[in-house]
Amino acid sequence: MEHPAYGLLRPVTDTASVLLCDNPGRMTLDGTNTWVLRGPGSDEMVVVDPGPDDRHEHIERLAALGPIPLVLISHRHGDHTGGIDRIVGLTGAVVRSVGSGFLRGLGGPLTDGELIDAAGLRITVMATPGHTADSLSFLLDDAVLTADTVLGRGTTVIDQEDGDLGDYLESLRRLHGLGHRRVLPGHGPDLEDMAAVTATYLAHRQERLDQIRGALRDLGEDATTRAVVEHVYTDVDESLWDVAEWSVQAQLNYLRR
Repeated sequence: MEHPAYGLLRPVTDTASVLLCDNPGRMTLDGTNTWVLRGPGSDEMVVVDPGPDDRHEHIERLAALGPIPLVLISHRHGDHTGGIDRIVGLTGAVVRSVGSGFLRGLGGPLTDGELIDAAGLRITVMATPGHTADSLSFLLDDAVLTADTVLGRGTTVIDQEDGDLGDYLESLRRLHGLGHRRVLPGHGPDLEDMAAVTATYLAHRQERLDQIRGALRDLGEDATTRAVVEHVYTDVDESLWDVAEWSVQAQLNYLRR
């Protein structure tokens, strides 16, 4: 099977498969990737990001795959977390995340560097804030689940509420340091090489920052976010300029600090 494949569990590595939720959109690309992790010989599975609350068939397909004692949450956005209570109701799973609002059962909050032994696997928790303050990645032996920090295509939006570009750039550098592992993103197709993808991401962010600096020289240091968008994002369809304002505001905050 190839991406995108709705409603079908698609194997990607020896230990990771993906069930793509049928919730495509401007911000979700083809939909939310729900990752299903299982080590060799294990009957149990770990689920990463059950998906939204309005796609009941998606959650029911997950629950039918087999025993799910543990659900891990990559970050707070509803397209990843909305289905928590439904998956818990169907499976009795413990749910773990950074934020206490998503915890179910007695697992407790996730911490940076924590090692999780479950479903015949060892999973390392890696704090990768920036897209949101609570963003996590999950490391396997041969791959990294990057959620919305690194996408299968396009670039990541910095959340208006608690995202931070400085944190995001540092998270990209940390991920780059992991080398040539496979990238298992929260949206879009899986990618072959973490080092190559993050190098491209970092170069793109630097290019945009240079463009923002140039716009401020042309427009003045007090230029509005919208004025900068219209000056810089001439290569982006105008229908996306509202979203581009989020990224520009994050860049302006970063530069003005």
